[in-house]
Amino acid sequence: MNLVANFAVHASRRMIFDLPVCDLDWQDALTFVNELASATAGQTVISFVNAHNMLVMLNDGNYREVLSGNLVLPDGLGLDIASRVSHGASFPANLNGTDFVPALLTFMDKPKRIGLVGGRREVIEKAAENFRAHAPWHNFVVISDGYFDKQNSQGVVAEIERQKLDVLIVGMGTPLQEAWVAANVTPEHARLVLTVGALFDFVSGTVPRAPSIMRTLRLEWVYRLQKEPGRLWRRYLLGVPLFLYQVARHRLSERHQRLYPDA
Repeated sequence: MNLVANFAVHASRRMIFDLPVCDLDWQDALTFVNELASATAGQTVISFVNAHNMLVMLNDGNYREVLSGNLVLPDGLGLDIASRVSHGASFPANLNGTDFVPALLTFMDKPKRIGLVGGRREVIEKAAENFRAHAPWHNFVVISDGYFDKQNSQGVVAEIERQKLDVLIVGMGTPLQEAWVAANVTPEHARLVLTVGALFDFVSGTVPRAPSIMRTLRLEWVYRLQKEPGRLWRRYLLGVPLFLYQVARHRLSERHQRLYPDA
């Protein structure tokens, strides 16, 4: 039994758009992922999934297939809304990668060798520098920026193998990062893989985080839209209503299946 399957036996998950999403609070999530980082067999790939990721998944069967084999953690208000509609309660915690990964690095008190892939070269170098200041007992290794040929990435994969990593953090955007990891990264390369989207931009300070009050109110997306309207307006101004429509549509489908199971 692989690590994700073993976890499924002992912890509940909630189905969101027919995708299992972990139902964990912060302490349980940190404890469990820390154990995965020290595993001596198998591999776990963790994906942080938000409303945008869900919309991508609904239109990309390959992405859904990859996510179904990963350990999926809930990221953001959209997942809470979907959970309330389908299950009557929000997720116990907002396990977004921007907050969870730095917290995990602090929680992992045993030194790890951690590789970084993704982003622009200057961004990933600065992110590695800040990670080292944040958790100096770990060894952070910059493997590659994200601007390599994804169809011909043997050099990057060989460097991952050469570095003898415990953990690999990949930030290349959805669904590219998940597909690339599934196609190229084996348990021999790293036991734990985190796919983190734009994390390196935030950790490096290239992209500022929203003020704490906005994060507390779950309005960080408003701040990001204000800062990058040209890039993000479709995701939020079109994506949010579309996501809410899909939540309602899926809920009606679930209700219809319960009322008419033989239909």
